[in-house]
Amino acid sequence: MASVQGTDIARARNTVIAAFLGWTLDAFDFFILIFTFDEVAKTFGVSITSITLAITLTLASRAVGAFVFGRMADRYGRKPTLMLVIVLYSLFEFVSGLAWSYVSFLVIRTLFGIAMGGEWGVGSSLVMETIPSRWRGWVSGLLQAGYPTGYFLATLLFGFFYSHLGWRGMFFVGAAPALLVFFINAKIHESPAFEAMKQRPKVSLLQIVKANAKLTVYAIAMMTAFNFFSHGTQDIYPKLFLGKQLGLPHATLTNIVLVYNVAAILGGLFFGMLSQKIGRRRAIMLACVIALLAVYPWSHSRDVYMLCAAAFVMQFGVQGAWGVVPAHLNELSPAEIRGTFPGVVYQLGNFLAAINPVLQAEIAQRHGQDYGYALLVVVTSVAVALILLMAFGPEARGVAMASGRVDDSSLPKDAAAIGKSY
Repeated sequence: MASVQGTDIARARNTVIAAFLGWTLDAFDFFILIFTFDEVAKTFGVSITSITLAITLTLASRAVGAFVFGRMADRYGRKPTLMLVIVLYSLFEFVSGLAWSYVSFLVIRTLFGIAMGGEWGVGSSLVMETIPSRWRGWVSGLLQAGYPTGYFLATLLFGFFYSHLGWRGMFFVGAAPALLVFFINAKIHESPAFEAMKQRPKVSLLQIVKANAKLTVYAIAMMTAFNFFSHGTQDIYPKLFLGKQLGLPHATLTNIVLVYNVAAILGGLFFGMLSQKIGRRRAIMLACVIALLAVYPWSHSRDVYMLCAAAFVMQFGVQGAWGVVPAHLNELSPAEIRGTFPGVVYQLGNFLAAINPVLQAEIAQRHGQDYGYALLVVVTSVAVALILLMAFGPEARGVAMASGRVDDSSLPKDAAAIGKSY
């Protein structure tokens, strides 16, 4: 019995490692463009605002990938689909460095977005269906901490090697995640919940969505707010606010970004663990309040040390809220389509929030190139929206992944009823 339990723990641990690295390297590839879009714009002779369209297309196309690869994961399994997704997004990242024109770059980044769109949903469902329910809070925080970890690695690459690599070389390095598939193939097993679901009668996707229509609409609204929250604090902040508006030197900018990504990692872990005790919604609301406390000095201070401190608090709150999402969204998901549902609603939220970099650039233009004002308006609005969505939304903390039944004795008595009634 002890050896069987040890095998299960090793299996769960390896799955967590694989999903964490997959999301880390996915984010690493995405943020390479955030640091290089001014040089990419110069290469292709277009404006910075025009090159932000590549970010918008990447974010918008992720919904397509979430659906396509999510359906594959529900039909063929989480493990093979995750391997395919990682190979594809690594390939398109490499090809981005070979782009020969502005249009070709936009097309390649759209394909990258489709591949990227499949990673989060498939990886998070594989993890949440494999680990013990008591692990969900801290693993949720760890998994989501992969995103700022990827941002951190991209910052290091930009800070120390950009002068040697150039923007094309940065994208070539971004192909490295493809090596992760060897670990997944050797060490990862298929999700136990997926294996159990294969024995159950098949129900059409349309039937399941109809039966959960209110939950689907709510989840899309929630993930739209979440994506505005993260991208609203990240997309234009380093290069356009810190770099262009404030004129901070390369080294100072890099240091601030490194500091706030450490905060993001810590926030995700802290609030993920906290959500296991106080609930998913309460943890998210608390994280949003912390972000609101920092929003004005974060967007309007001109002192480097104050900016650094405010950015630390901001990302501790933003990514702290995000640290609860993998567990919360997978617990809310209908069991029959967990490979599809979390990723699709997440990426539909991304699609609706994909206008963020263009929106913030436009707001700044209309207010005398004041990017700080644009940051303040967007982030305050979405933080308040998230608090309201959490206050009136459902929760299913402790739900059994294969059956949909509550299996956690510490779960509040009304939580399951709330989740089901929604």
